[in-house]
Amino acid sequence: MAEEHNVSLNEAVTMYLATLTPEQRQESQQELNRFVRWYGGDRLMNELGARQVGEYGESVSKSIRSSVTDPAEKIEPVRNFLTFAKKTKLTEVNLAPNLRVSKTKKGPVMKRRHQEVAPVHLTSEGHAAMKSELEALKDERPRVVEQIRHAAADKDFRENAPLEAAREHQGQLEARIRELEATIKGATILKEKTSITLRVGIGCTVGLCDLTSGEQLHYTLVSPSESNPTKGKLSIASPTGKALLDQETGAVVEVAAPVGTFRYRIEDIKG
Repeated sequence: MAEEHNVSLNEAVTMYLATLTPEQRQESQQELNRFVRWYGGDRLMNELGARQVGEYGESVSKSIRSSVTDPAEKIEPVRNFLTFAKKTKLTEVNLAPNLRVSKTKKGPVMKRRHQEVAPVHLTSEGHAAMKSELEALKDERPRVVEQIRHAAADKDFRENAPLEAAREHQGQLEARIRELEATIKGATILKEKTSITLRVGIGCTVGLCDLTSGEQLHYTLVSPSESNPTKGKLSIASPTGKALLDQETGAVVEVAAPVGTFRYRIEDIKG
């Protein structure tokens, strides 16, 4: 058999991932890593045959039989990899047709895809901060790809902790980028006001008096995605945030906490 066939599965997967865009790598990496763990990353590609591929398809079908995930969609990254392996002569035949899974009902999958997403309200400051973070993460992409390439140069894939760490970091990076993009795209930017408002709502800055200690506090109520208590940004989903919503100036609210109950009087509301 030709020399190019004598590469490990780990090496072959790394070669394939290098041909994909960052988004495609993120979508494919989890299932490819699962395939590598199942078959053995240090096993040679010339040992991979139709029987092993078929057995992997059966294992996928069994593992997610009770899940809403469509097995056919789940194995698509492995199928594409096997097609790549044939085109690049890493295998003598195309093993992709041997990768089959049991069919599942489409209903639960379609239902999950059409679930409504809760609206997100952001202050202009929070919106700008998220856009800044998104740009910084996108700028980091080339450095992470270079880390993966550098780590992949180590031929001992069995103990290549730097490669696994770099791939995990890339997965976290791409997940955060998608999260920020979705939040920014669907967010409603709150209009800034300087007038005094009558009731507490998201985007309002509330002055409080702790009735036990007499301490004066100021919080701006924001969405959970923008929450940062150390900077005075309080989530409307937090116990204090929930207690303050829709209250008026002068109202006394009680907030239950593990260390006891806190009582606050609303001194002023600015929206």
